[in-house]
Amino acid sequence: MGGGSNNSHHIDNGKYVRYTPEQVEALERLYNDCPKPSSMRRQQLIRECPILSNIEPKQIKVWFQNRRCREKQRKEASRLQAVNRKLTAMNKLLMEENDRLQKQVSHLVYENSYFRQHPQNGNLATTDTSCESVVTSGQHNLTPRHQPRDASPAGLLSIADETLTEFISKATGTAVEWVQMPGMKPGPDSIGIVAISHGCTGIAARACGLVGLDPTRVAEILKDRPCWLRDCRSLDIVNVLSTANGGTLELIYMQMYAPTTLAPARDFWMLRYTSVMEDGSLVICERSLNNTQNGPSMPPSPHFVRADILPSGYLIRPCEGGGSILHIVDHFDLEPWSVPEVLRSLYESSTLLAQRTTMAALRYLRQISQEISQPNVSGWGRRPAALRALSQRLSKGFNEAVNGFSDEGWSMLESDGIDDVTLLVNTSPTKMMMTSSLPFSNGFTSMPSAVLCAKASMLLQNVPPSILLRFLREHRQEWADNSIDAYSAAAIKAGPCSLPIPRPGSFGGQVILPLAHTIENEEFMEVIKLESLGHYQEDMMMPADVFLLQMCSGVDENAVESCAELIFAPIDASFSDDAPIIPSGFRIIPLDTKSEGVSPNRTLDLASALDIGSRTAGDSCGSRGNTKSVMTIAFQLAFEMHMQENVASMARQYVRSVIASVQRVALALSPSSHQLSSGLRPPPASPEAHTLARWISHSYRCYLGVELLKPNGTDLLKSLWHHPEALMCCSLKAVPPVFTFANQAGLDMLETTLVALQDITLDKIFDSNGKKTLCSDFPQIMQQGFMCIDGGICMSSMGRAVTYEKAVAWKVLNDNEDPHCICVMFLNWSFI
Repeated sequence: MGGGSNNSHHIDNGKYVRYTPEQVEALERLYNDCPKPSSMRRQQLIRECPILSNIEPKQIKVWFQNRRCREKQRKEASRLQAVNRKLTAMNKLLMEENDRLQKQVSHLVYENSYFRQHPQNGNLATTDTSCESVVTSGQHNLTPRHQPRDASPAGLLSIADETLTEFISKATGTAVEWVQMPGMKPGPDSIGIVAISHGCTGIAARACGLVGLDPTRVAEILKDRPCWLRDCRSLDIVNVLSTANGGTLELIYMQMYAPTTLAPARDFWMLRYTSVMEDGSLVICERSLNNTQNGPSMPPSPHFVRADILPSGYLIRPCEGGGSILHIVDHFDLEPWSVPEVLRSLYESSTLLAQRTTMAALRYLRQISQEISQPNVSGWGRRPAALRALSQRLSKGFNEAVNGFSDEGWSMLESDGIDDVTLLVNTSPTKMMMTSSLPFSNGFTSMPSAVLCAKASMLLQNVPPSILLRFLREHRQEWADNSIDAYSAAAIKAGPCSLPIPRPGSFGGQVILPLAHTIENEEFMEVIKLESLGHYQEDMMMPADVFLLQMCSGVDENAVESCAELIFAPIDASFSDDAPIIPSGFRIIPLDTKSEGVSPNRTLDLASALDIGSRTAGDSCGSRGNTKSVMTIAFQLAFEMHMQENVASMARQYVRSVIASVQRVALALSPSSHQLSSGLRPPPASPEAHTLARWISHSYRCYLGVELLKPNGTDLLKSLWHHPEALMCCSLKAVPPVFTFANQAGLDMLETTLVALQDITLDKIFDSNGKKTLCSDFPQIMQQGFMCIDGGICMSSMGRAVTYEKAVAWKVLNDNEDPHCICVMFLNWSFI
């Protein structure tokens, strides 16, 4: 093809002929319209442009090939230049971080030497002067918190200067001992360098990274905290003062949501100082003003605990080639004394602060940068900004429901005597859902007169939040009631509707339709289509299809102490941006367990203190075996005021059933539960367990002539345990027969554990027809050795109906050919 320039072409004899500028212009016009024209289009171009009449179609084809090749090379060169700039900036950042770490090492060596020489002196007064190249040194002495500070304009400026110095020392110096956050490795595609504090007052997190936005835009976004921090309820600027150096002082009152129903929310009264440094860097630093005089103050707010922001902020430096280098420091004292002891780690975890606040800022900036560089239309014809607004509405609506602030219209209903579920009612849902009532053609409005929220919290033991949340998302039928989903969808669409009637076996399944996701896939949105709801049309004014808008985050198992959320809300098929959204869902937050006061083999409801039984683990569960997390559940239902009592009763009952389902699922997913099951069946290492697996497999092959377990290189016991069909063994010595063993699928089907399995008899799980078949055909099993049972329905230990396609029962013989037990295998079972 050759590598000719824009104004030359290659002919058969190997010579190059130069194109005239007019010919190049004509070819470029066509290229802009169609980079790869067909043969007919090229011939048409020759006919339409007389100046190209002396050029062969083959030569024009070669010109377009060369033009596409040059365009590809240009794009690749541009991409490589961008990567090179990014790597150069990252290298600069890593070198700065290396310098800071060397200073920190020197600082620690000096401390160690000092303590060796003066062992009787327990306190070491040190100052950090590592930031002298940026700000003036000698201003590192922190004012004691018990002394009131002057809050006059001159006093605020003094506080701002000290805050700036302390913040820079934390961001680029050694004022705080930083340790790398577990699981975070810097690189050109990483979110940045993330570190958490060690041994300082309160909790602190630090991050530095590259952002593809100019410093002014970065500062604008970061100062608008509610737009990127989901935990921020509001940020009000009370007063603004200008400084002589062109900076600004802002007095700010900020409210933060409580992450769970078991703790009060936090608020902050603080000063924010924005200025430009000598090297052109932008600095935004903040600190609380809780102990001031001679100036404005903010009285305590009801239902809030006043917390402290220690010197924190953002250092934004311009990056060569575009973009910014960003340093973030978040340093809080969240007053953990105000929450129950079991939850204090939520307010004492620097890792959780880094996940929910520090890294959230970096992720949001990267997302905005990508949307600007790639302004594509996302799922369902919506631009990223519109989808981001929907996700913020979902999150805000869920947070408002969890917190239930009275200024948003929430009021508490009386308890039914059991305090496991809290009910709130909101009679001004228009304000809460940030939309207005829109009339439908049938005369009704899209906005109900009230919204009821049923919420609860529970403590989960030894269950990874990401795994539990993924199960709740993918197996909605295990905990949800389609009648409630149908009612929720009908209530926001067409006004009056009747209460749902429970219908066993009504869940028809779900279809997950992807909508959008963030850069690192830590959060994604989707539309859930619920199937087989047509029979609700006779009771409710609604179409056959029900759709839910759903937001999911925290499903990455490798993320350290990451909060997991599953929030959803019913929507109609029109899916308009201003449609009312009434979110419900789950939030699971890991607890940093510094001390374990509970057995690692329990799943607890904080309200009812449900104990699933005492067990003794044969093996250690490892580092993940002692993890705890708190789950918050909040479900909202729209209703008409005259139905409040009935809706309240229905919501309370529904949330309790969801709690029971979650406890059952959490128990099944618990790694320690799996290990305990292995230890109580008996343990895998015991000869009895392997012997039983061998007897079951051998007897099945003898009586039915086929292999039960396919040899795959693993031992029989492990293959039996992970067999896809439900296998259960019952003793022949007890009347009626009692279950003695079940594999994992069998335990899931019976909704029990190996500890409680021996309390279940064979006759309890069958319905009347199944019992008759079992009694009449039991002698056949003992005589013939096996029996096939037609499909039917049985019951789990939780009272749920289970359907199975067929079952096979056979006699298990020991090594002496004597009957040991009966094994029953249920094929293609599922909950109804």
